[in-house]
Amino acid sequence: MDRVSDELPELPEYAERVLDVAEQIPPGRVMTYGDVAEWLGEGGPRQVGRVMALYGAAAPWWRVVRSDGALLPGHELRALGHYREESTPLREASRAAEGHLPRLDMRRARWDGGAEGGDGAGSRSARAGETAVAARAAGAECEVGGGAAHI
Repeated sequence: MDRVSDELPELPEYAERVLDVAEQIPPGRVMTYGDVAEWLGEGGPRQVGRVMALYGAAAPWWRVVRSDGALLPGHELRALGHYREESTPLREASRAAEGHLPRLDMRRARWDGGAEGGDGAGSRSARAGETAVAARAAGAECEVGGGAAHI
């Protein structure tokens, strides 16, 4: 029988960059999968979603969301707990809504990657993206969940 290594497989560079962005999103704020891809200037919402599904368990996965503000299917209650703890703006569900689950108030919760205190509108901040690259170059490590853990 082969000896199993205790080391995690090397994280793909793109996944590392996506997780860096997720870790920079302030508590109470969110970015969409497309926002993250746009900020990185690479990939698209599906690629970001795949990274979060495979590697995002140890990152603040609840801060990278669908553009319609719907909570992540299968993880709604865990995400909702994080949103309430962080005072993330929510829109309460109507009584007709399935499961009566709220949605994120994307107008108020969306983060543009810039300095905190803004209204969340506007273009992505190149300076914030450079900060992620600089932190990685300086040796800042990103902890990730094991293997194919789905968030």
